[in-house]
Amino acid sequence: MTWSFTDSAAAFRAAAAGHLAADPARNTAVLTLMDTAALLGWWAEADGRVTGVLAVAPPGVPAFGAVPEEAARALARGGLPGGAEPAEVRGETAAVEAYAEATGRPWAPTVRMRLFRLGEPVPPDPAPEGRARVADEADVPLVAAWTREFAAAIGDEPAEDYTGFVTERISEGRLLLWEGPDGRPVSMAAVSRTIEGQARVHLVHTPPAERRRGYAAGVTDAVGRAALDGGVAQVLLFTDLANPTSNALYRRLGYRPVTDHLGVRFTG
Repeated sequence: MTWSFTDSAAAFRAAAAGHLAADPARNTAVLTLMDTAALLGWWAEADGRVTGVLAVAPPGVPAFGAVPEEAARALARGGLPGGAEPAEVRGETAAVEAYAEATGRPWAPTVRMRLFRLGEPVPPDPAPEGRARVADEADVPLVAAWTREFAAAIGDEPAEDYTGFVTERISEGRLLLWEGPDGRPVSMAAVSRTIEGQARVHLVHTPPAERRRGYAAGVTDAVGRAALDGGVAQVLLFTDLANPTSNALYRRLGYRPVTDHLGVRFTG
């Protein structure tokens, strides 16, 4: 049983294709990162079956997909190529805890997330006023400003300019806006590109002045339904377990828990 590593997305796909396809939901983070990751790894059992994967995203943060705890501990003991000791690691809770404890280094949790999958969509009740529409080029400045607000709200350091980031999503028709009764955009949500039949809802954001009117529920419902109608087999999203409001909302809309995720930072 051993870890193998590559910086080639093509080589990684060839080695781990069966494992990735068997459970794309649990491997969603790795699937999303694999074309831009600095390093990709897979864990093979004695019979050659791949049962675990990871992606190391800049600036050197390993992200576990579906990984046995044994494999996580082995990685902690053997280390990554080059001997680098990551400052952070994230992924499914059991694997991250096994890895962190096996390093012997002190660590602390930074975020606890829950991965949800959309079952049968349930419309918001009561239905919010307004309607959903696909964002267009004229919306780029507004959406870029909202994305900066979103990044700050979730504790990330906002980038200087999100124009390219949002233009990509808007030009591909992957970002929806909710218009209030007066026609103004009041909320947004986006969906990732589809990989292995799965796509993730993200960038769910309503400016503070427009909250408590159900707009986030409306746009989240709309973007999930649009993804299903477009042929996505599994619509996923992550929630912060520290936010009971959003967790309850997504359950009401038909999302069901898949697995819990953890991010940790090493403190020594």
